[in-house]
Amino acid sequence: MTLDKSNLRRVILDEASQFEEGFKIAEKISVQGSFDRIMVSGMGGSALPSNILRIYLNSLFSQDRSYKKIDVFQNRFYTLPPEAYNNCLNLICSHSGNTEETIASFQEALDNNLPCIGISSGGVIEKMCKKNKILHVKLPVPYKNFQPRMATGHFVGVIIQILINQRMISDCRPDIITAAKKLDKNIPKLEQQGKEMAKRLVGKTPVIYASTHFKALAMIWKIKINENSKTPAFWNYFPELNHNEFVGYTNPQGEFYIILLRDSCDHERNLKRYDVTEKILKENGISVEVVKMPEGTLFYHIFATLALGDWMSYYLALEYKQDPTPVDWVEDFKKELK
Repeated sequence: MTLDKSNLRRVILDEASQFEEGFKIAEKISVQGSFDRIMVSGMGGSALPSNILRIYLNSLFSQDRSYKKIDVFQNRFYTLPPEAYNNCLNLICSHSGNTEETIASFQEALDNNLPCIGISSGGVIEKMCKKNKILHVKLPVPYKNFQPRMATGHFVGVIIQILINQRMISDCRPDIITAAKKLDKNIPKLEQQGKEMAKRLVGKTPVIYASTHFKALAMIWKIKINENSKTPAFWNYFPELNHNEFVGYTNPQGEFYIILLRDSCDHERNLKRYDVTEKILKENGISVEVVKMPEGTLFYHIFATLALGDWMSYYLALEYKQDPTPVDWVEDFKKELK
């Protein structure tokens, strides 16, 4: 019997199609008002899209100052931070619709008449939206046991469409669709690369490092290893890690495998740090692998890197004889909280 009981491989193969699906289901969603920031309230896989959106939107602004600067704030708690109250569109994101922290934040937004849009596949969030006449975007659930961490494309497509509808950003959908087609074409190559990486990681603790600009990608790789592969992993970013964490490898208490996500367009001094870090770690017996982030447009750059992490964590799960889809400890923990 296959270990992949919920066919997560099929989900990863279909990831590139999620962006257009997200655009479509949010094409008529907009609220009255003019905003210069968004607050994304969500936990776990439902929060990951905001990390990616911050990279994307900040890069657009850095490359072309004619773009309006959009601040992307994140709320991973039961209460809203102060930024949610000031010229802010609140996006309430819970794939299941039943995340207790997000529900509590949504209720606070409702109590204070804050502009909101709900995004979920159903659940309490959808019911709260209907009851309070708040716009709701219903996310698709394409497969049984579909996990929030695999719905990033849907969330990103929905939020970008909302930002376009609100005239907060220009229409970038054609560029994203082109990047998605390229990603779909290159998925088999990324699968093979991830499969080979997984074999080298067996029995070791992965540590993912990226640049400051792409630090969220290192965090997401770490999360996918935790949830798919069911094993510990850690992350950090350059140059900060060279000022503290780096020293910890003087006396490692385990067998670590360092993965350096290298962006060829990074600051020249940061790239030098990659080289020196790799050299010193290897000289001291620490396993290191440099992963060159796939070249292409910014959107492709981001999502091809994430797809590689999906494949690596998927095949690492199989190496460990684990079903990559369920997160039993999370579900058991929620039951204990009740």
